[in-house]
Amino acid sequence: MKRLLPALCAALLIASPLVQAERGLTISSGEMATPVLELFTAQGCSSCPPAERWLSALSEHPRLWHGLIPLAFHVDYWDRLGWPDPFANPGYSARQRAYARSGASRAVYTPGFILAGREWRGWFRGEALKLPSGAPVGTLTLHLDGARLRLSFRESTPAPAGLVAHVARLGFGLRSSVTRGENAGRTLEHDFVVLTLQQIDASAPHRWQTRLQADPRGERQALVAWLSTPGRPTPYQAVGAWLPGVSAGGL
Repeated sequence: MKRLLPALCAALLIASPLVQAERGLTISSGEMATPVLELFTAQGCSSCPPAERWLSALSEHPRLWHGLIPLAFHVDYWDRLGWPDPFANPGYSARQRAYARSGASRAVYTPGFILAGREWRGWFRGEALKLPSGAPVGTLTLHLDGARLRLSFRESTPAPAGLVAHVARLGFGLRSSVTRGENAGRTLEHDFVVLTLQQIDASAPHRWQTRLQADPRGERQALVAWLSTPGRPTPYQAVGAWLPGVSAGGL
């Protein structure tokens, strides 16, 4: 049995999208574009909790991170109803409006889903999530050493010019007791919440670097990075993984 253990460990490392080093971690995507599922939501929206519960269940999806990356963007345009969403950011509202301006979605609303850059209304019809087949675009690799973060991209086909990188820290197991607005009196639970979002310009062709913003919220956290073309929100390639050993007050 002991002789089989090294081989088993090696197989697990090959199968996993995350390899943890002594001082950090390295995450690499596959060559095919990884589908990103974005939920635009708000604590001030009474229709949003069911959509968020459905999104939370994706933490058990067999293709999580290496074949599906869910993100929950909390928008701020319902704060006027009397409850300021603690996870809302005007930049996330602007992201949803950018999808509408580009024709990727018909309107700005919550809960609203964007799958691989296009509006997805299957959740409202009770449809199973069908992941699109991504094109072979190239491999995105993220290196994290302490707070120092580096991204590199090896293209499979000629990539669009001026790719911009984005890095999001996600929080899980987040709870809020809402006292005003449409969800007054309810305790809401959230996963895949975008806590911080950093946009990074390239430091060299297909290379980006920055320091990762800290945010201690959440029982567990994950890290996601994606590339997009200038002025367009649609992810071109994406990569993500759990942050190992990160809990409240962690990395």
